[in-house]
Amino acid sequence: MRRTKLAILGSGFIADIHIESYHRFIPEAEVVAVYSRDLSKARAFADKHKISQFYSDIDELLEKSGAEVIDICLPNFLHCTATLKAAAAGKHIIIEKPLAVTLEEADTMIDACKKARVKLMYAEELCFAPKYERVRQMVKEGGVGDIYMLKQGEKHSGPHSDWFYDKNLSGGGVLMDMGCHAIAWFRWMLNNCKAVSVYATMATVYHKGRTVCEDNSVVIVEFENGVVGVAENSWAKHGGMDDRAEVYGTGGVVYADLFMGNAALSYSKHGYGYAMEKADTSIGWSFTIFEEVFNQGYPHELKHFIHCVQNDTTPLVTGEDGRAVLEIIYAAYASAAEGKKIYLPFHPKVDRPIDLWLNGRK
Repeated sequence: MRRTKLAILGSGFIADIHIESYHRFIPEAEVVAVYSRDLSKARAFADKHKISQFYSDIDELLEKSGAEVIDICLPNFLHCTATLKAAAAGKHIIIEKPLAVTLEEADTMIDACKKARVKLMYAEELCFAPKYERVRQMVKEGGVGDIYMLKQGEKHSGPHSDWFYDKNLSGGGVLMDMGCHAIAWFRWMLNNCKAVSVYATMATVYHKGRTVCEDNSVVIVEFENGVVGVAENSWAKHGGMDDRAEVYGTGGVVYADLFMGNAALSYSKHGYGYAMEKADTSIGWSFTIFEEVFNQGYPHELKHFIHCVQNDTTPLVTGEDGRAVLEIIYAAYASAAEGKKIYLPFHPKVDRPIDLWLNGRK
């Protein structure tokens, strides 16, 4: 078996998920290096996961590691710089959501990868999650007739790292962090049908003392084929991760809960270790998740991306898809500020998407 050499940029929560996916499910990939801005964190990550090389300098990693693929698991504001460096070095790129902070960055990244003839693969795991993929197959078979509405929501009590709450580093709040999943999934279900308008409402309801970013949002996206997508996202929901999708058609309906169907209903008088993502206690009744990484689709997307590199095929989810999601996010922030529907294409010049909401509220 040919093994593709890969380096991970980042040593946080999502990097842990990616390394678990590679080690457990993707023998075609060999993780040879890790980068962190903090060398001690890079060393600790390498020791924990038995990675031979660790760096605190991206240029040095690109020059010395021997990696063919760079998997970017860095904070949003570093996505563009890391992508441009990797592309210039001739490396294929897997990048976590969102693609970039701004549309200008997204366009620069896409253009750089095209010129360097490297693949830019947008890591949207909901396009690969087994339960959601089973729903999509059912829909393709005509199981619900013609779709007229899609709903997807992802909610928990807030992110792991401080940078998510800083608009200068993240570009926005829960919409940038989790709303991008729903938008990407809508496009995936509709074969990348174009969005034509966006209406949104959002507020900071729980983390008021920590951030100016929105921590609760509802976004309505109208698509060219008449389908409506409703994205519900929150950093203000307690009790652990909630991730579910709904499909409404003229001949049926589907409800898919990504976590609860993969969990054991448990009761613990004194509590136990890990229950599920973002659950702050395991005392009392809880949903004990199993195979969390697998059920969310991470191994499937990463395995697909490695296959694309090895066989020189086009990935199912690309940089252009990530850009399309970002454009809809822009429109949602503007809609929430102006209280009206925003039509696409929409490309205002701003430093970060959330400025369209923060600076434009009436």
